[in-house]
Amino acid sequence: MNEDYRITVIMGIYNCADTLVEALESLESQTYKKFKVVLCDDGSKDDTFAVANKWAETHPNYIVIKNDHNMKLAATLNHCLDYADTEYVARMDGDDLSVPTRFEKEINFLDSHPEYAMVSCPMIYFDEGGDYKTGVAKEKPQKEDFKYNTPFCHAPILMRREALEKVGRYTAEPKTERIEDYYLWHKFYCNGFQGYNLQEPLYKMRNGRDAFARRKVSDRWRGYKLTTEVCKNLGFSMPWVYGLPALAKALIPSFLVRFIRTFR
Repeated sequence: MNEDYRITVIMGIYNCADTLVEALESLESQTYKKFKVVLCDDGSKDDTFAVANKWAETHPNYIVIKNDHNMKLAATLNHCLDYADTEYVARMDGDDLSVPTRFEKEINFLDSHPEYAMVSCPMIYFDEGGDYKTGVAKEKPQKEDFKYNTPFCHAPILMRREALEKVGRYTAEPKTERIEDYYLWHKFYCNGFQGYNLQEPLYKMRNGRDAFARRKVSDRWRGYKLTTEVCKNLGFSMPWVYGLPALAKALIPSFLVRFIRTFR
């Protein structure tokens, strides 16, 4: 166990050269300082890898690695975990921002509540026009909540590394693409672990206002199948019923999805 740091931040970075420095500056602004960062470039076609390397040259707590080819997020994060030797593991994306008190509040919570294996929080959504939405998150998600949506935001998560390793890390298979977090959380709950959501938004996600409407029909179909599997594994009867909303969204016009997601 690394005694210099208590948190390893794992970052899969891909074509984010224009936003990466701002994201890393938000980490350097954290009030809690005992963390290291592993950045894994997943076959970027821009200067992301060069930007990351330049940053690491002057920041000794940063490690930069690279996949041989584009492997998608789950496999990339598992690659990062090969370099994690701390009590806790946190997430961060290369185009987002962490609020300065994020790590301090998350680690204080898990230190004080050993009954929980992970903690997350709601997110603030922003684009070039500024903040446009603040999400909500149920404080104490239960298995029942997996029927309707993912109970935890992925990017602001802080997890106990021992629990993460016990559940087998991320499942890097085609079936989990774009929903690898939902599948991971269900593995935590299948193994008897619980999670908690702080009620203060401590993370800002850069997300265009029309991003919610850009999911393809193939994404919705994959979401249907995975939701069915998750609900089956969690012991719900008629698990296929809970995947139907994912399919229904594929039939809703994009402009209507954008309106609902932005203003509700």
